[in-house]
Amino acid sequence: MADEKELPERITVLAREFTPAAMEFHRRNMSEKGYRMEGQIVQRRFQMIEGLGAPKDLFDGEVFYAVTFVRKGAEK
Repeated sequence: MADEKELPERITVLAREFTPAAMEFHRRNMSEKGYRMEGQIVQRRFQMIEGLGAPKDLFDGEVFYAVTFVRKGAEK
């Protein structure tokens, strides 16, 4: 396993369909890498804010299923 200091605290994966998002934890052996799944897998639309401007849709406003993996022991 990589040095714990090198691992990001959180990793978020996006998928167009629920099943690939749900299977990602097992496919990448995230538990062995020190991660747990945080929250539920839900559809989200992503936006970016730059400066004081209005938020702009990412991915042309398409919604994606998002799943976040958090390193075990990481502060919330």
